[in-house]
Amino acid sequence: MMIYSCHGAAKQVTGSCHLVTCNDRRVLIDCGMFQGSEETERANAEPFGFDPASIDMLLLTHAHLDHCGRIPLLVRRGFRGRILATAATRELTRVVLLDSAGIQEEDARRAQRSNRQGRSVAPPLYTLDDALHALDFFGADVSYDETVQVVDGIRARFLDAGHILGSASIMLELDDGKQQRRMLFSGDLGNPGRPILRDSTPAPAADYVVMESTYGDRPHRSVPDSIREMYQAIRDTATRRGNVVIPTFALERTQEILYYLHRGIRDGTIPPHVQVFLDSPMAISATEIFRRHPECFDKDFLDELQHGDPFAMPGLHFTRETGESMAINNVDGGAIILAGSGMCNGGRVRHHLKHNLWRERSSVVFVGYAAEGTLARRIIDGAPSVRVFNEEITVRAQIWTINGFSAHADQPSLLAWLGDAPRRKVLLVHGEYSGGMRVMEQVLTSRGVTCQLPGLHEPIKLD
Repeated sequence: MMIYSCHGAAKQVTGSCHLVTCNDRRVLIDCGMFQGSEETERANAEPFGFDPASIDMLLLTHAHLDHCGRIPLLVRRGFRGRILATAATRELTRVVLLDSAGIQEEDARRAQRSNRQGRSVAPPLYTLDDALHALDFFGADVSYDETVQVVDGIRARFLDAGHILGSASIMLELDDGKQQRRMLFSGDLGNPGRPILRDSTPAPAADYVVMESTYGDRPHRSVPDSIREMYQAIRDTATRRGNVVIPTFALERTQEILYYLHRGIRDGTIPPHVQVFLDSPMAISATEIFRRHPECFDKDFLDELQHGDPFAMPGLHFTRETGESMAINNVDGGAIILAGSGMCNGGRVRHHLKHNLWRERSSVVFVGYAAEGTLARRIIDGAPSVRVFNEEITVRAQIWTINGFSAHADQPSLLAWLGDAPRRKVLLVHGEYSGGMRVMEQVLTSRGVTCQLPGLHEPIKLD
């Protein structure tokens, strides 16, 4: 018997976690963190919906926190299998998990320091020691298009997903001795035509497809138009002698924005006197990892590497230390500050928002997805003031939202990736239930495709 169940990203965007059972062997695809409102994030500490000790193998599509962020908790609760991923994903996951553990420990310490009522303070979801221990469970690296025997009755093939460095879609070949089925997990799919990574590999024939639907309800703005708008935001802010704060995801988005800033300064589209601060230890480490994995790059980007570093530019500062980060707040104008997290629900960007949101001459430029309930989403939705570090900050800065930089495929790209090969069923995950997920369901159903929106922990027989 073959059973699939979704234990995260079911009728919501984050928390990717999928379980496939075949021949009484159990394989997990991703083990991510729920992100968004405080209520959403409380689900991270809840039971997984399965016994972690029963899992034989974990296959990881990529290193974003909502796909890998609960791995240390999985191990702490009993997982003793192996973790398979591409080499780039393994390296990036190390950076992401250590950063996540450090932030959780610091947030717990801050909550304890400000505790004046003697209430119990929630411990971190996991510690640095937990994260380091979890990294010991990674097995041999998997290459794109390589088929590996996972457990008896289950083989896997990793396909380039074009989302972030090392990201993969995963095809499972299932055989329970009575029947064979092919089940494809899209992971997160990249937006085609971007400058650094290759486009995603189109979906091969499969009986079942578990597909993301983050932007299943709309097309993205074109990349050239998005670049022009970002350059305009920077020029306008420079004219007002303000700072530009760009909340960025450390993986892929940061490197892509650095690449465009490099081009803008080189071509004179951005004022040459600006100072660019990459204020994210994780993003700095990720940029170094990028340089080690040319096997993931688009051919044109590989050609550019032969003529210099496309991430470097005059006036670029990498700030790893806390003191260096704090010193940026002394820069009165002319600074472009890239800091995480992209949804503003953690990391150093909150300090820069605290110092710049109230300034009319500054700008905040959002270049990525913001889940409901996050600080980024409240700012984007036009909140007149927001709470940052328990202080109410009036929003006077100019707010720009540029969605063409998204690392996720939009509706036309999702449909093109899926193609028109016959499928038994498409299972839609990773989307806002009333948005991308439902719209994609309607579009696919109108094309004669059988769809299902799995419920959390709902077992689905693969017959």
